[in-house]
Order: sequence, then C-alpha cells, then structure tokens
Amino acid sequence: QMTVAASGEEEARYYTVVKGDTLSKIAKEHYGNANQYMPIFEANKPMLTHPDKIYPGQVLRIPPLKK
Repeated sequence: QMTVAASGEEEARYYTVVKGDTLSKIAKEHYGNANQYMPIFEANKPMLTHPDKIYPGQVLRIPPLKK
C-alpha cells in the first residue's frame, strides 16, 4: 500500500509494513536494490532502533535515493 506525500518534498513515499517484510525487501521494491535499506532505516529513526525490528502496521517513510 503506497501513498505519496502531497507536500513539495521530492517524492517522499510512505509504506505500511506487512507480515514477512524486511527493510531489504522494501528497499528492493522501492529502489530495485535490497542493499539500499539504510536510507529507509535512517529516515525512520527514532521509531526504528534496529534494521531487523520492523512490525506489521508500522508506516515507514521511504525517502528518495540521493543521486
């Protein structure tokens, strides 16, 4: 489930975690590269304390990848 922010930000997206998700899986879906999970982790601190600890129902901010 994807929503795009209506503000002037460069394409900040939000993603609701579902059972079985990992940050790597979400990074692969959004960026095409499972190794790009750290920008997602960093954008969601302090809610996230560890990259492996995400839970269904959490809404994560998916920042645009820096070019």
